[in-house]
Amino acid sequence: MYSANIPDAGVVTFDVNELEYDKAAGWTNYPKGMMSELVKTGVKFDHGFDLYVHGNMPDGAGLSSSASIELLTGIVLNTGFDLGISQLDLVKLGQKCENNYVGVNSGIMDQFAVGMGKKEQAILLDTNTLEYSYAPVKLGSHVIVIMNTNKRRELADSKYNERRSECEEALRRLQTKLDIQSLGDLTNDEFDEAAYLINDETLIKRARHAVFENQRTIRATKALADDDLKTFGDLVTASHVSLHFDYEVTGKELDTLAETAWKQPGVLGARMTGAGFGGCGIAIVEKDQVDAFKENVGKVYRDTIGYDADFYIAEIADGPKEL
Repeated sequence: MYSANIPDAGVVTFDVNELEYDKAAGWTNYPKGMMSELVKTGVKFDHGFDLYVHGNMPDGAGLSSSASIELLTGIVLNTGFDLGISQLDLVKLGQKCENNYVGVNSGIMDQFAVGMGKKEQAILLDTNTLEYSYAPVKLGSHVIVIMNTNKRRELADSKYNERRSECEEALRRLQTKLDIQSLGDLTNDEFDEAAYLINDETLIKRARHAVFENQRTIRATKALADDDLKTFGDLVTASHVSLHFDYEVTGKELDTLAETAWKQPGVLGARMTGAGFGGCGIAIVEKDQVDAFKENVGKVYRDTIGYDADFYIAEIADGPKEL
């Protein structure tokens, strides 16, 4: 295996019958992890193969690069070995690779977004049931700008698992009186009335973010269906505010990008994306303001943080497929 994005790793070789996790194997642990999870389902790899990977997305920037590699590998193996596995099952295997093989206690959102992506569509996903629907994203005269802090973050080393356990503890305390399966079962008002059960300032903030973010997602789906980009943008911004104050996963770099973006002409909304503490943010920007946006936000960022941010125009595209 060879990645044009990580040329220093060179060509990495391994035996298809020896798929144990090896920290020294670097990025190839993701393809190996997918193979390992497939073997658990009864798949047998009867020959080897060469894999060359080249991506136009910055790695380690919190843009689901690991999920992209997992689902890409899934499609390559599914096609190359004629496995006949459904796309949704490949998505589930991607999460198992992350949880069991790499050791990150992540949900299924990244793999689902990559694997089930459709051009110019957003996905509303219930992660408990895996029920999903699509909503059209008609950006019109606007584009999505990715803002890369250029501060790397490794999900496994970040506070991701800590935040998850804090939400689980808050849920456990709420369940002493409430018949709920997840924080997403509550409306904002129901949470406010029951928050006393949590009785811990930090845990209340963590759970409040989860509950309110879930409701924002539902409202955002309606806004997209109504072709109401302004409301959608407002919800994107509100999400960042909650991630900053309640979930506390943003950090100076991401806050600088988002807060500067909000002040620019032609911006409908901006927020961090990914697990936080670095990585990337996104902004919805009017096309004819993009150059000024990059220049203005870039200057404030450089003056505040001391090095440059990078900016990319992103498109909402189809998931992985054989060309």
